[in-house]
Amino acid sequence: MSDSIAPLRVGLVGYGLAGAVFHAPLIESVPGLRLHTVATANPDRRARLAREYPHARAVDDAEQLLADPAQLDLVVIASPNRAHVPVARAALEAGLPVVVDKPLAATAAEARDLAALASAKGLLLTVFQNRRWDTDFRTVKQLIAEGALGTVHRFESRFERWRPALKAGWRESADPADAGGLLYDLGSHLVDQALHLFGPALLVYAETDARRSGAAIDDDSFITLTHASGVRSQLWMSALAAQPGPRFRVLGDHAAYTVYGLDPQEDALAAGARPGPGWGTPAERDWGLLGTPGDERPYPSLPGDYPAFYAAVATALRDGGPRPVEPADAITALEVLEAARLSAAEDRTVSLLHTRAAAA
Repeated sequence: MSDSIAPLRVGLVGYGLAGAVFHAPLIESVPGLRLHTVATANPDRRARLAREYPHARAVDDAEQLLADPAQLDLVVIASPNRAHVPVARAALEAGLPVVVDKPLAATAAEARDLAALASAKGLLLTVFQNRRWDTDFRTVKQLIAEGALGTVHRFESRFERWRPALKAGWRESADPADAGGLLYDLGSHLVDQALHLFGPALLVYAETDARRSGAAIDDDSFITLTHASGVRSQLWMSALAAQPGPRFRVLGDHAAYTVYGLDPQEDALAAGARPGPGWGTPAERDWGLLGTPGDERPYPSLPGDYPAFYAAVATALRDGGPRPVEPADAITALEVLEAARLSAAEDRTVSLLHTRAAAA
């Protein structure tokens, strides 16, 4: 970007974990974007904002942030899930492009309506599916593209944590409007990654449980997808995994790839590190294994690259480049998550062809 071109002014709604740890530092790391206004009424969060981004102004809520749309070029929504749709709708109605943290909405129907509004107004709408830029996922994608695994027939993916104690907050809420629980939290990432790699799912089977004492919403869940491509994806998410399994195990007819651990970018951001040289590069000890029995070797992991999401947003707004994540992808993932809830509730496999036909 030329120094003579003013950066795009970003309004950020929410300065909790998502806003302060993920969005704000990534926005500021991308040439062409500048954090301009942040909506949070929390005194501690305002103090943190003043320390970390003294050039950004603070307002109490989204309504104040949108009061003068001419002051902004982009709105990023990092608020609790129940606010995603109303705030995104208000921003679009004000004529502003929007980034929404995942999940885009609590239901696929709401997401469709939001996407239709953005399309009608000719405005960018995209979803922060940052896990597409994880080191391990980027590496799996490369291996598949290069044919290193042959024809993949099974994809295993896990987000398993050891968090046996409940925490207060909307993520533990059973109110459907909150879209709480692991299915909509970690499951939003796992489903998006599987669909991104292997295409649409035809069948969904799921098991959801609330295992921790006092839990009101799922904290230990499993989904199986049968893709139209023939691949079966098996997705685990748990807050009660004292010994997590591999992050990915991908089986093909030529070789397999297995990798443990999590992408280092979240921990780095939480610790105050900022993107720069060497960003997102895992230690060699964290590389996955590629090969067959007796012929396995460490395979170098690609670096993680969360800033690429916002770089693509900036390019889309300035030059008309593609959105980093299409709203249609988020809608399809929500259809899968809704089918998973139905499958678990009725103890059966759900056909997405049937559910889509019924919704049409």
